[in-house]
Amino acid sequence: MNINDILQKQRAYFQSGATLPVSFRIDMLKKLLATVNKYEKEIGDALTADLGKSDFEGFMCETGLVRSEISYMIKHVKRYAKEKTVPTPMTQFASRSYQKPCPYGNVLIMSPWNYPFLLTLDPLANAIAAGNTAIIKPSAYSPATSNIIEKIIAECFDPKYIAVITGGRKENAELLNHKFDLVFFTGSQNVGKEVLRHTAEHLTPAVLELGGKSPCIVDNTAKIPLAAKRIVFGKFLNCGQTCVAPDYILCHADVKDALISELRAQLHKQYGASPLDNPDYGRIVNRKHFDRVCGLIDHAKTVVGGKSNSETLQIEPTIMDNVTWDDTVMQEEIFGPVLPILTYRNIDEVYALLGDKPKPLALYIFSENKNTIRNVTQRCRYGGGCVNDVVIHLATSNLGFGGVGESGMGAYHGKVGFDTFSHTKSILDKKTWLDLPMRYQPYKRNINSKLLHFFLR
Repeated sequence: MNINDILQKQRAYFQSGATLPVSFRIDMLKKLLATVNKYEKEIGDALTADLGKSDFEGFMCETGLVRSEISYMIKHVKRYAKEKTVPTPMTQFASRSYQKPCPYGNVLIMSPWNYPFLLTLDPLANAIAAGNTAIIKPSAYSPATSNIIEKIIAECFDPKYIAVITGGRKENAELLNHKFDLVFFTGSQNVGKEVLRHTAEHLTPAVLELGGKSPCIVDNTAKIPLAAKRIVFGKFLNCGQTCVAPDYILCHADVKDALISELRAQLHKQYGASPLDNPDYGRIVNRKHFDRVCGLIDHAKTVVGGKSNSETLQIEPTIMDNVTWDDTVMQEEIFGPVLPILTYRNIDEVYALLGDKPKPLALYIFSENKNTIRNVTQRCRYGGGCVNDVVIHLATSNLGFGGVGESGMGAYHGKVGFDTFSHTKSILDKKTWLDLPMRYQPYKRNINSKLLHFFLR
């Protein structure tokens, strides 16, 4: 079945009203959850094949989070889908004003390779909960995971409801040439621009989950050992191939040496003396990205790590010191296990510096100073982040996840995700047992003008 045929059948299925009952949506979510549970091992094996992820990491960062999101939507979708009555002004007496969440219709979900299961099934759960039909396009760079996704979806759903299209750039281009009711894209900024150009042609709303160079600020009040422990976890998870990984550290000059010492100790503790021999340490997705990340490493500035294995496409967790904004590693999002460290003396320098940079997807601040935390979270512009931790803000369904400016537009997870895949209609239900005459011509200015001024104030 070609893309056009699938689209036509999904449009007809949506127009039939089959996806609208909340009971149907809940049943479909339960079916998806049961099938994900059924294929848990196969999902883990696929993630290992594509990215070298261990079973533990694959479940912790992908399968488990998908299960959590689906369960959350099952629990809350009935409440989210309810009409909400809002106040009505006296000028509209007698009537009822309400907001009615309605699905967009047929949506396209395009997902990346770095968390291929999580970043495909999470938005799909939101789309199903909101009552849409969907076409899923997983990345060609993670073929094993794409195959298990295709197997799960085919077992759960008829293609007229949910379908998977596999392939590469050709299929991406063909999909984007079609008219959808919403496009949800996760990936790089460059491809995101292309998606936005195509959706603009159809005036189709788009949600873009992109990336950027996410800073990690460590001030001179931070608990350095704990900061190092958490930074190492978040930065080198999935070999740094995480859109919200700390891209670089902005460290107060007074604590830089102590931080590097603790980072070195944590790397040894978490990954061992030889990380490339650690069976729980993954690899770079392909040769192209391996060569790119290796090219960002300046060995003269490397203080930890720096080794690589071209046969296994692995790069050691690497820390670079004395880095400047002119270095190659600071010219693009790293998306690999390389952590540059820059320093500052006064927090005001940080505000000025970040104010001139593209807005990142995430920002992290390690500090015990409440004023600093308040000012950083208020004055810096970024999608989301953590205080005294990294990455984990994306693991809760109660927090919307998304970027701002160059790092994306729109958000998802939980209620925010339901709203993203819904159009909220504003409706005024005017009663017929009373009809106030003041709005009709001929206008009675003396009396009605006073009433209008009284009501419209």
